[in-house]
Amino acid sequence: QVQLVESGGGLVQPGGSLRLSCAASGSIFSIYAMGWYRQAPGKQRELVATITSGGSTNYANSVKGRFTISRENAKNTVYLQMNSLKPEDTAVFYCNAVHPRGTVYWGKGTLVTVSS
Repeated sequence: QVQLVESGGGLVQPGGSLRLSCAASGSIFSIYAMGWYRQAPGKQRELVATITSGGSTNYANSVKGRFTISRENAKNTVYLQMNSLKPEDTAVFYCNAVHPRGTVYWGKGTLVTVSS
């Protein structure tokens, strides 16, 4: 079992930056692949970025060059650094953890609003 708690969301102006954090507890964090997803109003949840247990990363085309996912295993935390934010990035951002055997865990999300 893994419990995930996201933080760092809020209101930011277009062009601004935010760093989201996802703190994990309850299991051996380092073995999990971690990811950030988002769900905008009226839209389906979509992948933003993922990072494997070995540190390999993958990004949605819409965020490449603007967002960076990273993990700090000593702190059981995964981060999403978001730069050059756009109004279309407005969404609830969710953290997930995938066990090597396939079990998926989700956090409750943190709201990011990009608006002037």
